[in-house]
Amino acid sequence: MPSLPRKKVGLVACSGEELPGGTVTRLATLRVLEQLRPGDTVTICLPLFLAGGEGDRAFARFYPTIAVDGCEKRCAARATEMHSGKPAVSIVVPDIVAERGLGNVEGSRRLNQAGMQAVAATAERVAEEVDALLGTRGRSRETTPTAEPLPLEETEPVVATCSCGSGIPIQKMMVGEETVSVLALPLIFEQFRKAARVPGEETGRDLLETVRVYNSVPAEAEGAYASALLREYAAFLLRKEALR
Repeated sequence: MPSLPRKKVGLVACSGEELPGGTVTRLATLRVLEQLRPGDTVTICLPLFLAGGEGDRAFARFYPTIAVDGCEKRCAARATEMHSGKPAVSIVVPDIVAERGLGNVEGSRRLNQAGMQAVAATAERVAEEVDALLGTRGRSRETTPTAEPLPLEETEPVVATCSCGSGIPIQKMMVGEETVSVLALPLIFEQFRKAARVPGEETGRDLLETVRVYNSVPAEAEGAYASALLREYAAFLLRKEALR
């Protein structure tokens, strides 16, 4: 299989700025990204994701995601499932508030005490789910604080990583009359080139099977995909040869 970037977990926070729960999701997600699991998580921008951001959608299709929603509408979870696949974990702030008995969360720009407690509790839950998804639960972690996380404004700044720079290559190609984006295609082509595979019927079948590992290929379009992959692979080999 192609060698792809180190596995991380994408965090999708809802954008409900008019609701206290939306503020909780953003602050909790930021705390996980910057304090609790900075090396294991990246942020997925929900507005960009909905607008068709290829990097974000590619990440969510290839790596596990956690949707953090501020209300029962579950906009983040539904958007992730619609455009990339069902999130590995869906967390809803009111559920955590009720579970912990935190009281009424109020405020948008400035949360009340219950709201800040909800931020800490939600961040803790997200971090636990990250560990479970990466198989690191129970291990010693240098990034886990030994005490309660400090308020965000009191910590040293850490740059949260964005999924649009996740390093998963995407290549567009024409399949019939439709333009499709194919995850990991340049890496797949390079793998086949190093194996000295030449364009042909067998190579086309193998390319299709490898592409299907990372992409959804409609059964009725398999033949068209195989032809398109062979065409693009031949062009890829010609470009490589020209650079020698």
